Amino acid sequence: MGENTYMQQSQQSGRLVDLSHTIAAGLITFKGLPAPIICDFLSREESRQQYAAGTEFQIGKIELVGNTGTYIDCPFHRYAEGKDISEVDLSCFAELEGLVIRLPYTETLAITPAHFKNKDLRHRAILVHTGWACHWNTETYYEHHPYLTEEAAIFLKDAGVKLVGIDSHNIDNTATNSRPVHSILLASEILIVEHLCNLESLPEMGFSFNAIPPKIKGMGTFPVRAFAKIQS
Repeated sequence: MGENTYMQQSQQSGRLVDLSHTIAAGLITFKGLPAPIICDFLSREESRQQYAAGTEFQIGKIELVGNTGTYIDCPFHRYAEGKDISEVDLSCFAELEGLVIRLPYTETLAITPAHFKNKDLRHRAILVHTGWACHWNTETYYEHHPYLTEEAAIFLKDAGVKLVGIDSHNIDNTATNSRPVHSILLASEILIVEHLCNLESLPEMGFSFNAIPPKIKGMGTFPVRAFAKIQS
């Protein structure tokens, strides 16, 4: 395939926008949970002893909790009998028709049903853009963040959405120890993506959303490379 042909096909397929935070060693996503450890299992220097001259490899090792970086929640995260990541159909993670709801955190922290009314929500990935991602990896990020109310979760469930994402510390209000939004959405197999970023780069509509984790048994939450493909 020639370079010009490849570029033409890329342009026709739509522009990709990365919506994920970078995971690095020592990153704290949620206070109280351990930061990831990222290191060599086999360093390049060590590998030179095993391969022919001029040949070297690095094999990396990572230790992390599922709630690290930008991640997706599946029903098993909340419910013991719910589907884990390996059991959720691939179609639930990929090529979802997207809709951005813009609600600046400077205007409101509590996101209610009124913010979603008169929107085309059914079968869509609803991405709530609050702007809170500007505080990522700072002390400000962890408290007094935007969140959905229980009533908003019920409204979205009844509207038949496929997935709900937010660029905040949590989709629930972490000032209390209840998590009604997680409970309501995951009970209906509506997936949740938290800690998104770059939502300001998306149009309100006219894009597909993707957030695909590895196919792992026994995990209800795992980091994703979330991205949007803007229709050309």
